[in-house]
Formats: sequence, structure tokens, C-alpha cells
Amino acid sequence: MLDGNTPIRPAPALLPALTAMTSLQAIVALALFAPGVVAPRAHIEVWQLSMFSCAVFAVGIPASFWGGGFIARLGSLRIASLCATAIVVGMALASLGSTAALLAAGLCLGLAMGPETPASAALLARLVTAERRAFVFSVRQTGNQIGAVCGSLALPAIAIAFGPAWCYAAVGACALLAIVFFEWLRPAYAGKIVPPPKLDLRARLALVTADRQIAMLALASMPFSAMQVSLNTVFVTLGTRELGLSHIEAGLALACAQAGGLVGRLGWGYVAMRFEASRMVLVVIGLGMAFCAALLGLDGASLGRTGQFTIAALFGLTASGWNGVFIAEIARLAPQDRIGETTGAVLTASYMGLLAAPALVSIVDGAANLGVAFFTLACLALCGTLALIWGGHDRARK
Repeated sequence: MLDGNTPIRPAPALLPALTAMTSLQAIVALALFAPGVVAPRAHIEVWQLSMFSCAVFAVGIPASFWGGGFIARLGSLRIASLCATAIVVGMALASLGSTAALLAAGLCLGLAMGPETPASAALLARLVTAERRAFVFSVRQTGNQIGAVCGSLALPAIAIAFGPAWCYAAVGACALLAIVFFEWLRPAYAGKIVPPPKLDLRARLALVTADRQIAMLALASMPFSAMQVSLNTVFVTLGTRELGLSHIEAGLALACAQAGGLVGRLGWGYVAMRFEASRMVLVVIGLGMAFCAALLGLDGASLGRTGQFTIAALFGLTASGWNGVFIAEIARLAPQDRIGETTGAVLTASYMGLLAAPALVSIVDGAANLGVAFFTLACLALCGTLALIWGGHDRARK
């Protein structure tokens, strides 16, 4: 038998593992999406949603950083089951309706959000050839879009027809079904596990800092993540306030961006696989998101509707499409017995970008406007892209 965290040759077992890990990310995204969707019916205020998000990241960041050791010992599919269990508990808490319950739900969901990507990286990296890795990881990362689309279509209808608690119940039921699926698959990947020695804090940090390319990936992921979360959360406000769009038009533009993100996650993965150039693809993506954010922020109102929608789609193609190639590049560079730990450590930097972005945008918006905020994010993304170029040049000289 095979352990999902032990190096093995490429096998037909890739497809069920990929399905399982994509499903896990979709359910995590669905759970994170749920409180915002039911907010109007459940009378959840914006400050409560912000508190919920902060609780998720407060637990998710250390869970990602430290979760690699548990992945090595328990196996990726058992970790997937534990993540789904945390979602079930979180949804049960959220259904209680109080502010304290929503905060507790966020803490539980942080336990699911933190380890799920490192667990997927540790499993899939052992099941796929190096040539196909970027594309396979990009397919896995479409789980986020799948969860968001399913949530946006199904949860509002459930909330209107049956009430907010039934939305949480539906997400919890999906998580329970996922647990059954993960545990059904787990024996096919189970075997004698010989985990590597535990790492202390310094050793975990060294996984990132000891390799210039990995360090630059972590550095670039912070502004890339900040750009992505800002696109998802404040683009509609930018459209209505500064681009001259109606609320519906701004929503349609964001839909174009989300569609671009889905195409990007698959398309960039295919390009990286076809030309075996994941890092160069990330550089192109970084330049693209910086250009789109700067153009919309500084002169977006003059583009006209067609131009605005086109740039929005390109914005999503880049700012929401980089994740799969990024995770694949971490898996390529990481020590092969430490892929889970390395991915978790690098993603800690990414999550810091997600956490810092709302504060940065709010400060710049207060001092100037949202257009300047997006231009600031563009400058930071450009700096991250230059870091990728510098890191790759350093390895090339060696």
C-alpha cells in the first residue's frame, strides 16, 4: 500500500486524490463564504463579518505554519477529514446566531483553512510527475472558485426559502459527506508512515530563508495575496465610487474578474506545464496584476464600459489566477520530505498579506481614495515581481 506522504511513482490514483483535495478546498471556501451570504437575513453587521475573518486568520496562520508536522504523521487524507470536521463544528456554532458563536465559528474554520493547502501539496506532489505538477496544482486551486460559485448560487436561495440556519446546515452536510469520502479513500494511500524528525521554530523558518528562491516566493506572495483579496472585497466599491459604474455593472465587472480567475488558474497552470517555466509565468502574472490595478486606479473611469470589463477580466486572470502555479513552484523547490512544512511556512507569508490588505486599503482610502489604494497595491505587486526575478537570477548564477 502507499502512503500519501511517501514518494511514489505517478499512478492512476492521482485522479481520486485530486478530486478529494479539490473538494476539500471547495468546502472550505463554501464555509468561509457562508456568513457573508446569509448576513442580510441573519442581520450580521459588517463589523461582525470583519471579526469573523480576523478569527479565521488568527488561527489559520499558525495552523498553516505548524500543520506540516501533523500532515507528515497523520497523512494528508486524515488531515482532510479533520479539516472537514472543523467545518462541521464551525457551521454548527455559526447557526446559533450570536456574535460569540460567529467568533467561535471563525476560530474553528481557521483550523480547516490553515492546513488544507499544505496537506494537498504534500499528497499531490508525490502522485504527479514534475512536468504535470503546475497544471495539476492549478486544477486543485480551482476549488476556491468552485466553492464561491456554488455558495453564491445555492446559499442565498436556501436562506430565503428556509432561513440562515439551513445554509449552515447544508455546508455542514457537505463536510460530513466529504469526511466519508476522505476516509473511504484513505486506506488506498495508507501504509507504514516514517515521519521525518520534528522541526523547531528556527528549523521551520529555515525552510523558507535558507533557499533564496523560496524566500522570494514567500515575499512575493504577500502583495499578490493582498491584491487578490482587495479585488474580491472592494472592487465593487471602486467601480461605483470612482469608475462610474452602477451597482449592477460593478457586480458584473467583478463577475468577469472571477471568471478570469477561474480561466487563469487552469490556463496559467497549462502554460507553466507546457513550457516548464513556472517562475517566469509568475513574473508575467505579477506584471499583469500590477498593470491592471494601476490602470484602473489611476485612469479607470476613462476606459469606457468595454475597456473596464476587459481590464477587470484581465485583472482576475492575474490577481486570482496565480495560486496553483505558486503552490507547484513551492513543491518543486522544497525538500521532498518537507513539502507540507515548507508549503505551510510560505503560506504564512501569504496569509499575512491577506490580513494586512484591508487595513492598508482603508488607510490609503482615508488619506486619498480607492484609486490610489489600488495604485499602491500595484507598486507592491511590482516589488514582489522584482523579488521573483531577483531570486531566479540568483539561482541561475549558481
